[in-house]
Amino acid sequence: MAEMLQTTHHGPATGIPLIIAPGLYGSARNWNVIAKRLAEKRPVIAVDMRNHGNSFHADSHSYADMANDLARVIAANGGRADVLGHSMGGKAAMVLALSRPDLVRKLVVADIAPVPYTHEHSDKIAAMQNVDLSRVTRRRDADEQLQDAIPDPQLRAFLLQSLALEGGAHWKLNLDTLGAEMPEIMGFPAFDTPFNGPTLFLRGANSTYLLPEHETAIRALFPQARIETIDNAGHWLHAEQPRAFVAAVDGFLG
Repeated sequence: MAEMLQTTHHGPATGIPLIIAPGLYGSARNWNVIAKRLAEKRPVIAVDMRNHGNSFHADSHSYADMANDLARVIAANGGRADVLGHSMGGKAAMVLALSRPDLVRKLVVADIAPVPYTHEHSDKIAAMQNVDLSRVTRRRDADEQLQDAIPDPQLRAFLLQSLALEGGAHWKLNLDTLGAEMPEIMGFPAFDTPFNGPTLFLRGANSTYLLPEHETAIRALFPQARIETIDNAGHWLHAEQPRAFVAAVDGFLG
């Protein structure tokens, strides 16, 4: 039997749930504030994607597999859901909607397009793999080791949320698989049939991930798509402008 993603539930027990699929290196925990706000009107289920957080580790990190993981969560929670995905989670949510439209009522994609990217993440994988965990008893120890490779303190803090200290320091991320599968994560599979359900693409005004030139690819696969911009936000738009993000999602889901 296939393994089930780790889930965190918020809000009421009944109604069409909203599934939240985090991006690369993220987890359900990163989405707690947003999930609680969105759960005032509906059940919200935030997941840890495979090879992330408290979910299972696997040798594959394909979008087909990630979409199947999300499909199992929906099947276990009523059989139909709204789905919100950010970045890598947004691609997984798009693949789910394109391959299993029966499961998805409304789709929200945060700051990513259905196209391959050249943004490079292998340096972050290598930096985390190079941390000498035998010298780590608190997060600050790992933070100091990461400083040269990752100068941005906010990015280090985000990555360090995936460092567990109980039972000896270890990464919750399956760094070996994520490194090996990085070309797959940066890509996007081909689809011939569009998802005709209501779809909202939210982009950060300062982000380089969802650009005007991506609109053709979006419209080809998501003909009902609305594209909205959140001002004063980059790629982590939900963390940088949480109120505007929640208002946009709430307004769309109804």
